[in-house]
Amino acid sequence: MGENDHLRNLLRNYALVNALKYGGKANPKAVAGMALSEDASLKSMASEIFRIADEVVRDVNVMSPDDQKATASSLNLIVMEKPKVIEHILPKLPNADKYSRIKVRFAPNPDSVIHLGNTRAAILSDEYAKMYKGLFVLRFEDTSPSVKPPEPEAYEVIKTDLKWLGINWDEEYTQSDRLPIYYEHAERLIALGGAYICNCPSDAFRNLIAVKKPCPCRELPVEEHFKRWKAMLSGKIKRGEAVMRIKTDIGHPNPAIRDWPAMRIDTKPHPRLGTKFRVWPLYNFAAGIDDHLMGITHILRGKEHEVNMIRQKYMYRYFGWTYPEAIHYGRLKIEGTVLSKSKIRQGIIDGVYKDWSDPRLGTIAALRKRGFLPETMRKLILEVGVRPSEAMISWENLESINRKMLDPISKRFIFILNPVRFEITGIEKDFLAQIPLHPDHPEWGVKPFTVGPQKNSIMIPSRDAASFNEGSVFRMMNLFNVKVTGVGKGRFLSEDVADARRRDAHIIQWLPDETCTELSIIKPDAKIESGVVDPAVPNENLPATFQFYRYGFVRVYYEDGKILGYFTHG
Repeated sequence: MGENDHLRNLLRNYALVNALKYGGKANPKAVAGMALSEDASLKSMASEIFRIADEVVRDVNVMSPDDQKATASSLNLIVMEKPKVIEHILPKLPNADKYSRIKVRFAPNPDSVIHLGNTRAAILSDEYAKMYKGLFVLRFEDTSPSVKPPEPEAYEVIKTDLKWLGINWDEEYTQSDRLPIYYEHAERLIALGGAYICNCPSDAFRNLIAVKKPCPCRELPVEEHFKRWKAMLSGKIKRGEAVMRIKTDIGHPNPAIRDWPAMRIDTKPHPRLGTKFRVWPLYNFAAGIDDHLMGITHILRGKEHEVNMIRQKYMYRYFGWTYPEAIHYGRLKIEGTVLSKSKIRQGIIDGVYKDWSDPRLGTIAALRKRGFLPETMRKLILEVGVRPSEAMISWENLESINRKMLDPISKRFIFILNPVRFEITGIEKDFLAQIPLHPDHPEWGVKPFTVGPQKNSIMIPSRDAASFNEGSVFRMMNLFNVKVTGVGKGRFLSEDVADARRRDAHIIQWLPDETCTELSIIKPDAKIESGVVDPAVPNENLPATFQFYRYGFVRVYYEDGKILGYFTHG
């Protein structure tokens, strides 16, 4: 099968699944998006993906629902039911009855993909929006070209991750599109006497503020601050020579609150806007203004933002605004996993990690690639909730949740790790082994394998082979008993299961060697294990997650003309 044929079949399968989930009519964009989100290597041919998706969707959508079901069944496609609505277990939002409609937001910095830690705010906000039939805002906070430069591809990747998580948003904003709004409010604050342009050297300002003394710029006339502001915009004042500060309490016990910086000059080209603007808002200024203008009623975020709330409230007082309800929760950590975006980015640059989907990471891209389900992420976050204390999550906990969700929907296949050939003599007839694709779903069928006088060579795990001694007895799973006669060889002993029990025979997995398909599996530590797998696996609707008997769950992809697996968990 050629690459293009495989691609067309893949998209057709996605189209069938999509049509059966949504009333018989597939959406070509959704179908293309499913393929692109599951296999990052396809992004280089995105235009071709969308073209073929349009064609296959047209073909699928003219089929009757019965024909769609019959075709999907013949291809062994599993159409997962929509996830059951998870019971809301979160506490009520504070002062919710004060607002005619609840409105929440998720505001990622598109300097990288999202990970399990910052996904918490997205899932909690989405859950509360659903609880109260409110609105959800997605806002990209990308106004720091030098300190946290946005990655052009991150905007779409984040949206893909959110959609995969089952999160839909009602409004979408990008802060770099809103510079004129921030300029307008900066000028309003200067006119109100709530902000000033400070041209003190940073060290001199820190020294003054440390002893609770204002800098000389603070009490200059408003006219002087407007003059300096215009000079910042025009380029007469250079980068690092001035910042706009919000007037707060110089005597505040926390130095971080005292006259915090709101606007600064940044001449590094922005990935979206180039050098169109040279004065950019800092986080507290842009986020604080946007939360008010967008009508956000409740903000869910980490405890590290408590200081930012105090800073922003000073600005709100000058404008006469009411601050939103803020819920601050403790930091979320995963044992042994780096969630710091800066550390991950540096690791990618240094070659420690392959990319943002490296299996050692806790990014949504990595978890999705390994075969974790979006329902697992939501259930985990809801269990952690909004508690103020730090939450440490173990991989065992995450895997336990995912295992329970994967088990009833995953086909079973045989995978032989580090296989060795074993020949069996004395077989007088053909024996048929029927391996169920799932013990709880007999309607899925079985996978038949034949062993007989002419087909007496099998592949078995090298670990099992190494444990054999001459005279040892083992039972081939779902078939018969074998007595070892030497290295890599044995003879048929009996069919009787009771005989195997009496001899305390070890049951081993096996595959006929002439039908095996090679498969490499990337483990969570990025190490690679190799073996052979049931030859039916490449013909499944890949990518898909399977349970390999006595090995674990594996997400299998079709890449570069061959299959490749990512270990999910045991």
